[in-house]
Amino acid sequence: MASSTYKIYHVHSMDSRQFLEDYMSDKPDMVFGEDTLKFPIECLAKTFSMGHIKGDILIDLSFGSFVHHLYAASEFFKHIIVLKVSDRCILELKRWLDSRTGAFDWGHATQLHVDIYGSSDELEDKEGKVRSAAQHIIKCNPEKENMTHPIVLPPADCIISAWFLNSISKDQDDYIRYLRKISGLLKPGGHLLLIGALEITYYTVGKDKFCALTYDEDFARKALVGEGFVIDDCKIRKRTAVSDLSDYKAFIFIAAHKGEKI
Repeated sequence: MASSTYKIYHVHSMDSRQFLEDYMSDKPDMVFGEDTLKFPIECLAKTFSMGHIKGDILIDLSFGSFVHHLYAASEFFKHIIVLKVSDRCILELKRWLDSRTGAFDWGHATQLHVDIYGSSDELEDKEGKVRSAAQHIIKCNPEKENMTHPIVLPPADCIISAWFLNSISKDQDDYIRYLRKISGLLKPGGHLLLIGALEITYYTVGKDKFCALTYDEDFARKALVGEGFVIDDCKIRKRTAVSDLSDYKAFIFIAAHKGEKI
């Protein structure tokens, strides 16, 4: 864990719009595009295109208020339940979902998804499908036994969790504890698509520095297997960005399905 003076994502307020501008936008000085935009879009598009991950309910339990990781999922799931830890992230996300004035423009990410997916005739339809599927946005508290108390969610066929465990875990035991809670939201045999940052200690949003859990590929694999998951695919993207906003060394994508815990 980084310095005790750093903020914690699910405890302190984060400027979710500033995060999008710094890490997800199409501004000329936004240097994270290969890592934060292209890598997850490529991994998720390829994974869903195989056709074996589909069903009724997908839960998205991810950091911040980005949506580009849901483009591919919206082709295979009619219902996407989005869980967020802060009102600020919920408001930012709803602004886009409701097509309100001032919403963050995801057009560059949508185009990137279409370029990778090869469906240029459906550019506008991509965002529409996400908006149609993501009708349920629920505030959650990862510290509670039931994160969405008093709401009890139906078991999901698939969960996407992007950069969430990095941001809320103070140590590796915490990571495993939260992973266990995520697993509890899945049906037996359900799929977990996990995106994380490797060897990170902090990220900066505006004037605030936030701490992040550092771990490596070996730990992530062992944590999943220890919680009864079977790993189907794992990809690593080494850092390409030159910036002091965050010190991650690489991003990891893991596709796994829920088996029997050992």
